[in-house]
Amino acid sequence: MHPKSEELFRKAQGYIAGGVSRNTLLRYPHPLYASNASGCRITDVDGFERIDFACNMASLIHGHAYPPIVKAVTEQVNRGTAFTLATEVEINLARHLCSRSKGFERVRFVNSGTEAVMAMLKVSRSFTGRSKIAKVEGSYHGAYDYAEVSQAPTPERWGARDHPDSVALADGTPQGILQDVVVLPFNDPVAAVKVLDAHADQIAAVLLDLMPHRVGLIPADPAYVQALSEWTRCNGSLLVLDEVITFRTEFGGMQERYGIQGDLTALGKIIGGGFPVGAIVGREDVMAAFKVGGGGPHVPQSGTFSANPITMTAGLVAMEAFGADEVARLNRLGQLARERIQQSIKSSGVPACVTGEGSTFRIHLQAEAPTDYRSCYLTARSKKALEQFVGLLADEGILLVYSAMGALSTPMNEVEIETMAQAVLTSLRRIDPELLKTELP
Repeated sequence: MHPKSEELFRKAQGYIAGGVSRNTLLRYPHPLYASNASGCRITDVDGFERIDFACNMASLIHGHAYPPIVKAVTEQVNRGTAFTLATEVEINLARHLCSRSKGFERVRFVNSGTEAVMAMLKVSRSFTGRSKIAKVEGSYHGAYDYAEVSQAPTPERWGARDHPDSVALADGTPQGILQDVVVLPFNDPVAAVKVLDAHADQIAAVLLDLMPHRVGLIPADPAYVQALSEWTRCNGSLLVLDEVITFRTEFGGMQERYGIQGDLTALGKIIGGGFPVGAIVGREDVMAAFKVGGGGPHVPQSGTFSANPITMTAGLVAMEAFGADEVARLNRLGQLARERIQQSIKSSGVPACVTGEGSTFRIHLQAEAPTDYRSCYLTARSKKALEQFVGLLADEGILLVYSAMGALSTPMNEVEIETMAQAVLTSLRRIDPELLKTELP
């Protein structure tokens, strides 16, 4: 069905390790290759058009080729793409981000969510004088060694549910890194605090995603968030939040829903307007670790393309156009999407469910919604079922993230939601029944 994509992948394998530079693009028997896109629709090189609910891993809040961004970026390209000089637009985007939350007192720009998390953890160590980091089992925070620990543990290695082991993701991860990462069970405040108490005087930061995608796109329980927040305050640690994805859920990020403020917060994805971006925001006294002078910086941070004017320009346009009213509208549309997906699931008779909040959703091929990483862990059979389901949806004209996660963009309306819901129903009915049989991890 996709001969041009197949041929491009064959060529790519002769030059690119693994054929792609992002494993999340892989699908059987080959990835799809984009030709062009506009609004919420994307066309591949073989001429197939799909409604894009993947949005480049939830980063395109205004969809593709958003005219105001295209215009502003084109004007900036004509003035220059990057300089060894600062630019005013960096200040303008920083001012805008600071205006969205009282907890955002200072900002520092980088080029990805991974870099933002990396910088947060370094600053946390510098500020507290401690070495250990605590994070939730299964939670994804980018490609930093410390953040990768227990990102994808397997049953034979993950240890006790109430006291998970620290498990390496990449071969060759130094043992010392595993010893400096404390792994917490998700949404179990009593067990999590007990784990933290065992390392109370060593933990620099508790790293938390308030709705971790790879833990099932389940919102954190308010009692869990409150327990971790109180623990950090009582024990001299920092609460550092990963809002790279969840920042889209409220004007001031998902932390606004919980009535908390991270000491530091990592941002990314939508704040770049479709260009590579990351940002660290947080308390002025903590962010002072980056300041030069007076014996600093305590945490040197640069980057050739950090705060480049193309990204800053696109990001400012994108965020100014995603104000409180538009956030609320897209959240209402997200609620409709989850309701219509649930109706399709019921009509199909397939054991499945949907999770998510705000303008995101994730479809699980299991009857009960997962509660943590272990309850949404995919066996070999369930992984094949999910791959087939996402592929069937692509054939029906709906593009989702590999995990069956979707993110909405502002060009969407009820028409796209209804089309997607119908495709979900059709695709669920076409999954191989053998792949849906229960298989223990």
